[in-house]
Amino acid sequence: MTTPQTIRFADVDLDALASAEGRVAVIVTPDGKLDQAARRANRLTKGAVARLADSKRWDKAKPGQVVTLAMPAGMAAEALDVVCLPRRPSVDEARRAGVALAKVQGDATLTLAAGSTARAEQVALGLALRAYDFADHRTSKDAPDPCSATIMVSKPDEAEAAAAPLLAVAEGVFFTRDLVNEPANILTTTEFAKRLSDMEKLGLKVEVLDEAEMEKLGMGSLLSVGQGSDSPSKLVVMRWEGGTKGDAPLALVGKGVVFDTGGISLKPAAGMEDMTMDMGGAGVVAGVMRALALRKAKANVVGLVGLVENMPSGNATRPGDVVKSMKGDTIEVINTDAEGRLVLADVMWYAQEAFKPRGMIDLATLTGACIIALGHENAAVFSNDDTLAGQFLKAADAEGEGAWRMPLGQAYDDMLKSPIADMKNVGGRPAGSITAAQFLQRFVQEGCPWIHLDIAGVAHVKSDTAYAPKGATGWGVLALNRLIADTLEG
Repeated sequence: MTTPQTIRFADVDLDALASAEGRVAVIVTPDGKLDQAARRANRLTKGAVARLADSKRWDKAKPGQVVTLAMPAGMAAEALDVVCLPRRPSVDEARRAGVALAKVQGDATLTLAAGSTARAEQVALGLALRAYDFADHRTSKDAPDPCSATIMVSKPDEAEAAAAPLLAVAEGVFFTRDLVNEPANILTTTEFAKRLSDMEKLGLKVEVLDEAEMEKLGMGSLLSVGQGSDSPSKLVVMRWEGGTKGDAPLALVGKGVVFDTGGISLKPAAGMEDMTMDMGGAGVVAGVMRALALRKAKANVVGLVGLVENMPSGNATRPGDVVKSMKGDTIEVINTDAEGRLVLADVMWYAQEAFKPRGMIDLATLTGACIIALGHENAAVFSNDDTLAGQFLKAADAEGEGAWRMPLGQAYDDMLKSPIADMKNVGGRPAGSITAAQFLQRFVQEGCPWIHLDIAGVAHVKSDTAYAPKGATGWGVLALNRLIADTLEG
């Protein structure tokens, strides 16, 4: 498993700047003011830092950016990184400074003299989140091992305490990214369930339901998706009970299609390799549960993921088949490539029946229509509860994770009418992400606040994002962790 680099906090030691190896970083404000460490670095480099701060190049620097002075004279370091940052930066500015340092760090050790600059813990989070590289299957070993960083601050104990829960969340993000990046021949349904069961050592209670148990519960909708695959379908339940005993938990539900061929409604070959990420919703749920356990969250949360593989075979579900959900509703399967909602329907119903949650949030890489609507900047948010939706949107905005609320309505629901069953699994091409959400809403019980997050456009991307290199982003772990902290632990 990929782990964030080791970040430690230490007292400011100006004398160590001259002898520190690897990379040394100091802070200069946007208007060119040097703090104590920057002034020491300036003396060591015979005025190089001050000349930079007085230059037109610095005039163009924005908070969170880094300018590098290579092989600085008078220092043992291979580079002196000058960070543009106000004395009291915003959370976003501090995190972006950490991201910028991670981008230039490479395999070198880093010593950042932050001094009394506020939000050093947020710099550490940005540094941790961006220093990610999924290299498990590279035999060339060209990827650097996770390296270390030391952040010198005036109150290291306080900074370390503030950073600890943030770095726990970073580990949850890394866990999600690893799962989403993992190829499907490695991350089978069985292997996925094993990795989640291994989190029992963190204090989570984990239960794995097999096909026989799900069949007994009546989960014909979920089981229909995986019946064409040799990989057995599974339902994994993770419980974190850090809140008041007896309080109803928040339920997080994730779509875990470890590979999606489209089934009999086969996808085009071009780009099908990306369908290893179709378990992104389950990956986010797993990452959040890991973060909660690592930081010992004072909240009750249950995470449920339906793990299946959607394959064509002589035993696969056909277009036109009718399946029966755990709720008891029948579903005409028009398109076997609209399988995620069939998985979520049964898992959502089970979550409500088994745990009577205070609210429920499901996540899924559900529709290509969501990408057409919102691109790769925002996840689509659908909800039956304005308060819960507002709380989530606030949390997502605070963490810099794009999210946009989308509509629901009876006219969209009517598009799911079937002549032979209670509903169809698709409503046609128009409003495809909305009709998918309407399908899921049919499996939300009366009085249960609910959010559906369609993360098709944000779970795995082709270019760098603010906090991640291209590939799996871990989108949602930060926002859901913030939502839980604000609403259940506040």
